[in-house]
Amino acid sequence: MAQVKRIDPDLRFIEEMQAAGGESLKKCYQCATCSVVCPLSPEDNPYPRKEMIWAQWGLKDKLVGDLDMWLCHNCGTCSDQCPRGAKPADLMAAMRNMAYQNIAQPTIMGKFMSSAKYLPVLAGIPALIFLLAWIFFTPGFLGMPVTDDGQVLFRLVFPQTAFIDPLFGLIALGVVVIFVRGILAQIKTFNDSPQAPIGGVPAKDVLKSSWFVIKDEILSHTRWKECGNDNTDRYFGHMGIFFGFVGLFIVTAYVGVAYWLGVFTGWDLMTPMSLWNPFKILANIASIALIVGLILVTKRRLDLDEGKFKSSYYDWYLLGVIWVVALSGMFSQLLRLANIPAVAYPMYYIHLVSIFMLFAYLPWSKLAHMVYRTVALGYARHIGRGPKPQI
Repeated sequence: MAQVKRIDPDLRFIEEMQAAGGESLKKCYQCATCSVVCPLSPEDNPYPRKEMIWAQWGLKDKLVGDLDMWLCHNCGTCSDQCPRGAKPADLMAAMRNMAYQNIAQPTIMGKFMSSAKYLPVLAGIPALIFLLAWIFFTPGFLGMPVTDDGQVLFRLVFPQTAFIDPLFGLIALGVVVIFVRGILAQIKTFNDSPQAPIGGVPAKDVLKSSWFVIKDEILSHTRWKECGNDNTDRYFGHMGIFFGFVGLFIVTAYVGVAYWLGVFTGWDLMTPMSLWNPFKILANIASIALIVGLILVTKRRLDLDEGKFKSSYYDWYLLGVIWVVALSGMFSQLLRLANIPAVAYPMYYIHLVSIFMLFAYLPWSKLAHMVYRTVALGYARHIGRGPKPQI
């Protein structure tokens, strides 16, 4: 007699999946149209049909270790072609959203990131930290000092040596440690899945393949060009945000390294830098690229919400924080140049709070896909799981 395997649906997981953006999964009646029309799905055991089955049955153990949910580029072709409006693309996005929130430890942070009711807590932590620093480092209550010649200088309120660099240095170290632990946990999950080769894949091999993914795919976003739908806004939007962040990172790294070299050598970096300083020019170009990218990505998400997709709070949280970072940064510079301390310092305070929210919570936010999705694509590349051949 054949052995009978009992299936125990996780009803709570089904509810969480629907809340995360996969609320239409119950409409699926397993016609497999989604797997047929997807230009990226492998021929062997294709997605997203099997993911729809697992989600309907609440098979959390299968979905948690599913490599294929990371291979989907969310172009929406499957949702367009679904005869029942089940929106498989929403499900794949919801699965990744849940993964971002639960890979990193402590997972309670992922819970805080998933609901708007926790936003006051997430914003309140950095708001209190920077408020106390403002009070501590300035004379009087929330002082707004200026230089002897009447200029606004942000480090008079938030000193780089005594506060900004130590704080964000600790944040950077913590984020790296959390990501390393998350990556190792993610690779272990993949190695425990049926798709893994016998003996699994060593982490060093996954990371090596991930480097080739960055070089060959991510920097050029080549996979989006293989999708059937028009990804023009998404392509240029993500490229603007990606390279905007890269440019701003280069400038921030230069300022930080040069400043500390000056502390030990006596070299004066001359900050704030002149508007014609090459690094200041790079910073302004990168800021413009970031704004343009945000406009395109926000426009696309608004358009999708009127059609085949349904964005979750988790999606909008990241966009909102990046918008605040970009706009508060640009206005901080303009208000500093205009020498309006009463507005410049509060604006810079908002900028610091938003930067904290972006980077301190990075391992649990959707922006973590830069790390976890790259590792997943590296794993898939190593085991040879990729798109079906194009005819």
